[in-house]
Amino acid sequence: MRSRYSAYVAGLIDYLLATWHPSTAPGELELWPVKWLGLEVRHAEAHGDAGVVEFVARQRDSSGRAQRLHETSRFVRHDGRWYYIDGQMMDAEHAP
Repeated sequence: MRSRYSAYVAGLIDYLLATWHPSTAPGELELWPVKWLGLEVRHAEAHGDAGVVEFVARQRDSSGRAQRLHETSRFVRHDGRWYYIDGQMMDAEHAP
């Protein structure tokens, strides 16, 4: 999860697509014009080759509006490497 967050911060689209499970990966990816401000991993657990991560990522959009992206993501491990499957967005939260 942290490496994918870092890839979003650095704009590494190839890395994001490479760590997305082929069954759910988009053909293309366009990143939002935001400034990422931080990542808080609230919960992470793995059971065998399946994992779940709940996180909040803080960002500021091009208009200066701060937001929080709150998601619970599912991952699967294949050949020793973790792949993002999908995520369930929680209600949008606005930063104070």
